[in-house]
Amino acid sequence: MSATANPSANANPTDDLSKEERLKRYLLDRAEDGEMYFKGKFIADDVDLSPKEIGALMVKLRDSATELTVEKWSYTGATTWRIEPA
Repeated sequence: MSATANPSANANPTDDLSKEERLKRYLLDRAEDGEMYFKGKFIADDVDLSPKEIGALMVKLRDSATELTVEKWSYTGATTWRIEPA
């Protein structure tokens, strides 16, 4: 008899998404009408990630996300990122 974990019926569908995918979907939703500027510390609660995680993931998304254009915009107290749909 094998012991396997059964997924919870009440599990949030986003729990299965990688952190990178969760952030990318959030950004795609927010930027669907055009460009968007943000600091990781201001969206951290929205995506359930730390600002440090967001910064690291933004560098990855800049190279891998074909649906978004990601640009490191400025640094004043924290990095500001500019995104727009590709």
